[in-house]
Amino acid sequence: MRISELSARSGVAIPTIKYYLREGLLHQGEQTAATRAEYDDTHLRRLRLIRALLEVGKLPVAAIKQIIAAVDDESLPMHEMFGTAHYALGPTVEPEPGEDWRAARAQVDRLIDDLGWTVHSEAPTRDELAQTLVRMRQLGVPIDLGPYAEAARKLVAEVEMDTVPFNGPRDAAVESMVLGSVLYGKAFDALRRMAQESESARRLK
Repeated sequence: MRISELSARSGVAIPTIKYYLREGLLHQGEQTAATRAEYDDTHLRRLRLIRALLEVGKLPVAAIKQIIAAVDDESLPMHEMFGTAHYALGPTVEPEPGEDWRAARAQVDRLIDDLGWTVHSEAPTRDELAQTLVRMRQLGVPIDLGPYAEAARKLVAEVEMDTVPFNGPRDAAVESMVLGSVLYGKAFDALRRMAQESESARRLK
C-alpha cells in the first residue's frame, strides 16, 4: 500500500508517519521508486503499537525507541522484551535518604520473596512500592498488602496475561500487554471505587 493508504487505514497523519520513519520508530517501506515506497500489514501493526505507547502509555519518544528496539531484537527473550515495556510504563522513583526508605524497600523485598514472585532485583516497581509504603507510614495508613498482592496475581495479572497473543508477532504482543496494563489498571481502579461505594451503602445505610 502507498503511504496515503497506510495513513487512511491507521488513522495516523502522513507527516506523523514520516516523522516516525525518520526517528526509526517505524521501519522503512519497500522502495519502488525514488520518491515512492510500499507498506504492508507490519507497518499497520507497528503504528498501532506506537499509538498505544504514545496515547495510552503516555511514553516519551525515547522510551518508545527502547521498546521498539526490544521488539525488533529477535534474540531477546519474550520475558525480557515485556520487562522493557513494563519498566517504561511505570514512573521513575529515586530512593529517598533515611531509614524510612531503607525499611520500606526491605519490606518490599521480603514481600516478593514470601510470595515467591520472580521480580528483577532492579525492577523500578520495587522502588515505586517502597515509596508508597513510606507515604502510608507517614500518614498513619494501616499496611496490609497480602489481599492486594493476591488480587494482583490471580484476579488481574493472570487474566491479563491470558489475553496476550504470545504466538503472534512480537509487537502485537507488546501492544496487547501495554493496553491491558494501562486500561485494565484504570478499569480495576474504577471498579474498586465503585465496590467501596456499594460496600459503604450496605454497611452504613
